[in-house]
Amino acid sequence: MAAVDVTVERLLSLWRTPALRLYFPGVFVLLTVLGSVLKELELVPETYFSSSRNLLNVYFVKVSWGWTLLLLTPFVLLSNSSFSRSPSFLGRRLLSLAVASAVWYVCTETFFYIEDVTGSCFETSSMEAVNSELTTKVSCRRAGFHWWGYDISGHSFILCYSALFIVEEIAPMASVKTAGLSPLPRLVLNLLYVALNVLVTLWVWMFACTSVYFHESIQKWLGTTCALLAWYLSYRVWYLNPLSPGLPPQRHPKEKKQHA
Repeated sequence: MAAVDVTVERLLSLWRTPALRLYFPGVFVLLTVLGSVLKELELVPETYFSSSRNLLNVYFVKVSWGWTLLLLTPFVLLSNSSFSRSPSFLGRRLLSLAVASAVWYVCTETFFYIEDVTGSCFETSSMEAVNSELTTKVSCRRAGFHWWGYDISGHSFILCYSALFIVEEIAPMASVKTAGLSPLPRLVLNLLYVALNVLVTLWVWMFACTSVYFHESIQKWLGTTCALLAWYLSYRVWYLNPLSPGLPPQRHPKEKKQHA
């Protein structure tokens, strides 16, 4: 318990650094630029992470949105209930998860659609013999053939968007009065907070691997740009409007009264 508390305090101190919060989105821009240059110049040797079959990619990245929601949903409920137990308040906070899920679904489905309408099914890996009867990537792959279309980097999108989304939604932890919680809820909340920070680190690392080893530069740029736009338009534009889920609470209500 004490070790978890110490870890939480260190993470909170880290995220209280203004420069980190301010420039964190820029990390993905920088990684995309550097990764694309390194890939084009072939300066990075192949490693375990250059294979799409590595365990982190198979069991985490490919279901990254599931991991994000699995940890973030109970965290949002526990952390925000410290500010208010009002069903309408908690409902609005959970609505932010629904909005983010809708963004994830629309963007990824759009990427799949673009790959389908711009692609063709090839019977050999040399891309010579075309099978005109199979018109979608799914049907082509099921037949054991190779699909070639314009593949906007879904990994660049989901890893960037998930990391930014988590960082926004864990911000209330800095104002949560964990000392006033009973031992079990406090422990669960702290463990979720640590796990979400680990997840953010993992998403950034796998984003870097994607930038270095996979996709063409423009495909990664498009995926990353979509993620940054989705994050910015929601948390920096729409969520400032009263007719929105609203931003995560940053200060305890009692403290607001004291500062009024």
